[in-house]
Amino acid sequence: MTSRYVALMRGINVGRAKRVSMADLRTLLSRLGYGDVCTILNSGNVVFSGKREPPNRIGKRIEEAMTERLGVSGRVTVLTAAEFGRVVEENALVDVATDPARLLVAFCSDASRLKQLEEVKRQEWAPEAMAAGSLAAYVWCSEGILESRLLQVVGRALGESTTTRNWATVGKVQAALNSLEA
Repeated sequence: MTSRYVALMRGINVGRAKRVSMADLRTLLSRLGYGDVCTILNSGNVVFSGKREPPNRIGKRIEEAMTERLGVSGRVTVLTAAEFGRVVEENALVDVATDPARLLVAFCSDASRLKQLEEVKRQEWAPEAMAAGSLAAYVWCSEGILESRLLQVVGRALGESTTTRNWATVGKVQAALNSLEA
């Protein structure tokens, strides 16, 4: 049975570090046996299909292949299409945010890390805001991402187990998943 997945690479093509062409990334996943491989933007977002297996196993396989074949190391968070859809549905800040580029989603490769945000959720962050779902945290950076103290606190709390995407990118990834479904 074939399933649809999303792979989110942490830290590639940010500035001049860890440069990976999306063509090379598509080739890499195809050689690993995945089909319908589609990259979204230039920041390590990949939608693909493959046999049903645990997402963390797929993530490890992609991480190892990236290091071995592309010379780039980094965390890869993989979600099933259903899990990605749940992240989209659970966003409690979608009505608060006025700019999708300033609404960030912190995807956790280890969802148990979200418990680290309990203390952060109890604090007052206005005009910024934060919410947590079952697989991701949501951060509204009202004054901008670089100025967001809340985003820094969330990043420290969640550590290396996360990768962030803005809401506009999340929408593009969801659209790509939907087109695979059609």
